[in-house]
Amino acid sequence: MSRDTYESPLSARYADQEMKYLFSPDKKFRTWRRLWIALAESEMELGLPVTQEQIDEMKANADDINYEVAEAREKVVRHDVMSHVYAFGQQCPKAAGIIHLGATSCYVGDNTDIIIMTEALRVVQRKLVGVIRVLSEFADKYKDLPTLAFTHFQPAQPTTVGKRATLWIQELLMDLEDVEYQLSKAKLLGSKGTTGTQASFLELFDGDHEKCKVIDQKIAEKMGYQACFPVSGQTYSRKLDSQVLAILSGIAQSAAKFSNDIRLLQHLKEVEEPFEKNQIGSSAMAYKRNPMRSERIASLARYVIADSLNPAMTSATQWFERTLDDSANKRISVPEAFLAVDGILNLYMNVADGLVVYPKVIEQHLRRELPFMATENIMMDAVKRGASRQELHERVRVHSMAASKVIKEEGGENDLLARIAADPIFGVTLEELNHLVSPEKYVGRAPRQTEEFLQETVAPVLKKYEDIPEETAEINL
Repeated sequence: MSRDTYESPLSARYADQEMKYLFSPDKKFRTWRRLWIALAESEMELGLPVTQEQIDEMKANADDINYEVAEAREKVVRHDVMSHVYAFGQQCPKAAGIIHLGATSCYVGDNTDIIIMTEALRVVQRKLVGVIRVLSEFADKYKDLPTLAFTHFQPAQPTTVGKRATLWIQELLMDLEDVEYQLSKAKLLGSKGTTGTQASFLELFDGDHEKCKVIDQKIAEKMGYQACFPVSGQTYSRKLDSQVLAILSGIAQSAAKFSNDIRLLQHLKEVEEPFEKNQIGSSAMAYKRNPMRSERIASLARYVIADSLNPAMTSATQWFERTLDDSANKRISVPEAFLAVDGILNLYMNVADGLVVYPKVIEQHLRRELPFMATENIMMDAVKRGASRQELHERVRVHSMAASKVIKEEGGENDLLARIAADPIFGVTLEELNHLVSPEKYVGRAPRQTEEFLQETVAPVLKKYEDIPEETAEINL
């Protein structure tokens, strides 16, 4: 580790090695060589003077990259692609003359970018499934546990802890659908030439337009894709980068919403993120248990959401068939979005898998507010016994105001039920009222909704991905 040179925290602290390798120079240059081999094979199959011996020589050196030769050459020619063409040719003297035949730099550069983004999306897809799996177990476990629900962060009708978790899961399922759709339509650039016209290939194939079409299809298949973009300028449309980062932004939004809910619940002492035995919450206040992992999710999510504007602006400002004002921005914005989302999903998995629920605190908060919510039912029962709804409403208002004063001004407990029981107009005992305000009576269909959602919506998704092994996310710091 260098201590005198800046290193991105996304690499040093947050992302896994798997994701970091996908955006590494080694992954890029190995993919370049695979693309050069696919190009040469396709050209041979379409009748150009490329031999199997040359291809075999290229394959034998595909992963043995002579970086020192490429780096020395780049200092001379100032061109990364031609430097690696030269270095590959040094290892493959028989094939040196046909490497990169008919192609432009974007053949290796852009196709490689697409391949790396596609593989990175598959990693994201796998981790999304892992988080959904963990949260579905949590939702099932707590589907019947009543809890105070909030609108505007003000007490509202009760729900259950498990039902609340389904809201987190549903957003992740939406994100997973977006990832699946993007992967389903993945296409390579192919080999389109300097301005996308394939003029160099039309020349190589002596004016045979069909072979110019077929070479793209062959390259796609050899690289594991079904198709290439039908038309392009020199590059693939930068709208693709914008679409991909929009998906990553969506994942960040979902994760941030979850992290905010956990931070608020931890303040209420109802649910906490995992806190390790020797973890320090504050350098000054030794008693503190700060929700640092959830805060980190929110922090990284904010970065990804903002970063997703980079490719959107780049896509909007490309000129005609190609400009180069995308390159420097793209080198930063795309990899760092994936590294950040990788870190976010690691944290999400870690927090979701270790959530600590405090049912007694949840019940205490619920019972403090439930008497107010039960007054409508109390009034209806009294009306059935012959009381006036309007008189009851006024008495409830008076008693509610008095009970609120005890809570807010005196710091006492909610005595609304006792006040109602003591008022003859209601004709009900305190014991009967306590039975009436049982929390389970006020959660509506929350338990059933949770069961139905997990069985009918989540289970089929998890079944589809049952081959993905369960994993435990470890966080670095």
